[in-house]
Amino acid sequence: MKLLTDLLSTGYGLLSVATIAFVLGMCVFFYFYIKRMVEKDTKNAKK
Repeated sequence: MKLLTDLLSTGYGLLSVATIAFVLGMCVFFYFYIKRMVEKDTKNAKK
């Protein structure tokens, strides 16, 4: 329980949560971006 208290109430805990959220957001962005580019290249290669 102290872990959650420290994580959500201290500066370093909040920065850790923000960093983890940012990294996960980047992963989602890159997944969809690369997926879209692969589909676009596949479509162009068939022409």
